[in-house]
Amino acid sequence: MLHLVPRSLVVLLAISGCGAVAGEPAVLLDDDFASYRSGVWLGVVDAHAEYHYLHETAPHGPWSVSTFRSTIPFQRAWRIFSDQGSRVLSQTHDNRKDRHAHPMVVAGDPLWTDYTLEVDFAPSAMHGRSGVIARYRNDRCYYFFGVEGNKASLRMVQHETAFRQPLEKILAEQEFSFSPGEFLHATVKVEGRRILATLGDKLSLTADDDTYPAGRVALVADVPTLYRHVRVTATAAQAARTAALVAERERAEAQLQAANPTPVLWKRIKTETFGAGRNLRFGDLDGDGDLDILIGQVVHHGPKDRNSELSCLTAITFDGEMLWQIGEPDAWKQHLTNDVAFQIHDLDGDGRNEVVYTMHQELIVADAATGKTKQKVATPEMPATAEPVYRKFPRVLGDALLFADFRGVGRATDLVLKDRYWHFWAFDSQLKPLWNARANTGHYPTAADIDGDGRDELAIGYSLFDHQGRKLWTLENELQDHADGVAIVRMSPDEKAPPWIYVCASDEGAYFADLKGNIVRRHRIGHAQNPTVANLRDDLPGLEALSMSFWGNQGIINLYDSRGEAYYDFEPCQHGSMCFPTNWTGRSEEFIMLTPNPQDGGMFDGLGRRVVRFPDDGHPDMCNAVLDLTGDCRDEIVVWDPHELWVYTQNDNPRSGRLYRPRRNPLYNYSNYQASVSTPGWSDDDAKAAKPAKVPAR
Repeated sequence: MLHLVPRSLVVLLAISGCGAVAGEPAVLLDDDFASYRSGVWLGVVDAHAEYHYLHETAPHGPWSVSTFRSTIPFQRAWRIFSDQGSRVLSQTHDNRKDRHAHPMVVAGDPLWTDYTLEVDFAPSAMHGRSGVIARYRNDRCYYFFGVEGNKASLRMVQHETAFRQPLEKILAEQEFSFSPGEFLHATVKVEGRRILATLGDKLSLTADDDTYPAGRVALVADVPTLYRHVRVTATAAQAARTAALVAERERAEAQLQAANPTPVLWKRIKTETFGAGRNLRFGDLDGDGDLDILIGQVVHHGPKDRNSELSCLTAITFDGEMLWQIGEPDAWKQHLTNDVAFQIHDLDGDGRNEVVYTMHQELIVADAATGKTKQKVATPEMPATAEPVYRKFPRVLGDALLFADFRGVGRATDLVLKDRYWHFWAFDSQLKPLWNARANTGHYPTAADIDGDGRDELAIGYSLFDHQGRKLWTLENELQDHADGVAIVRMSPDEKAPPWIYVCASDEGAYFADLKGNIVRRHRIGHAQNPTVANLRDDLPGLEALSMSFWGNQGIINLYDSRGEAYYDFEPCQHGSMCFPTNWTGRSEEFIMLTPNPQDGGMFDGLGRRVVRFPDDGHPDMCNAVLDLTGDCRDEIVVWDPHELWVYTQNDNPRSGRLYRPRRNPLYNYSNYQASVSTPGWSDDDAKAAKPAKVPAR
């Protein structure tokens, strides 16, 4: 059947020949923006979208806002309104100061190969970049055609080669003059490695380049610019080939999804008034052997999230029974864009957990079953070297907690309390100070016994400290910005190979370093976050690593092999995600948990294929966590927003037999900025049998 393409809709014409009249092009996209409501296309989402799924970041028809920054003008850059009787999409922000991320909206399919893109656009000024993008691989890799200053250029853009300096290869360029506000008709035709770009009948540029053989289309502008009409066409034969590729991808993913267990609802809990965003901890609170939930609400003393602390802690079971509550619940205090200091851990080694947290400038150890305080001390005095914005409090509020074994007792009974970015303190299990130090801490550290002396070293930010707080080495002189997450893990399949330190270093990209502080591999892929290490592909030796970009180039997932080399990247969304490794099948390959949203989310494999979808049943989709709750080794998916929490398990749960049981980060070191590490293990590796599942029969 021939689809008559309504404007504002993408149609992948899936029938050979696409039903087009002989000699006429097939329409892939035709949008005059008439079907959209007037207003902003992306509200102010700030850091929420780093690890929350927000519907503001979802697509508008075929379009997604592909880049945004934290400042309010940038976030509200794209607007729909009427101009001289025509509907327009307008980029309204002057972005010339930020050459790292260009305001951009994207549409189409990554499998589009040869096509012709036509766009009417009107830059408001000559001094900034405006134009269109063809063969968009992600918002850092594409072909740009447009105007900047008094020139028109055709460029190949790739990831940067130095701090915030993109690699842009000028394929063709020519002097070009126009009047600000004048509509220009841009045409870009990509066919094989040949690119032909024109501006009306005034300018024509050609180039040969095979960097990007396929990709979507996008609109990009660094100065206020109006876009009036976008049209993408292809020959009937090419459209049929593209449609066949898309159909094969959909068939292959549907086959993979059918072969994997289906998510089914197991638990549902209301969390009205005391619920929160991504600020939950999991552990056995009441001592019955089952995991429970600790929910932390937060008060921000400002500015922004620079001075935050817990205002309420609520302990509940996965059956929804409230165990205890500290503080006053407030439904208006559910918002979170950072870490705060609270964990669940058996600090004293008596076999029952404590809750360790900071509140009111005190470091507190409480009985996990009752919430009653067992011991507490004042938090450290605010350092004289702290930035003025933090000195409104005499003592540290506490940004994050990590447990380690600095004294060599065989258990992680020492703790690290850090402030937002520059100072940290080590305490023993009695809350007596051990030592303190200053460094560019980043958001969340990790600890491991690297030298085999039975005592942990601490990898924090770009530095490594020994168990006595002595700095062994630092990369702070080489690297700017800050580390979001740090992992110490052996990537190599060789058990004699030493581990590496894997860091997602914000605008410095992602890097792998050896234990002496030498950078082995580095990838400048934008603002790198959410480091993950797991076995994602059985056909590759060792473990694979993952990073996800945010802050200007959000949504790009980069995958690395055990040598630290990039082997694949894809852009499934335009927001961040924790990207938890997920043992969904009990087989040795784990999946990547993106978001539980039925349309935009799911689980992906190590080749970027969507292998599990979530049901469209009205479940919350803001946050998610991955952990084994039923005891059959495989993970359940906990999804929630501030109002309710649902738990999904597999439709074939429980399963028995030999199942994959990876070794994960301890739940007592849980953070929104953790490096999620999952190393191989099997159910029969453990001396103790798994606790029988409590999943009702279906």
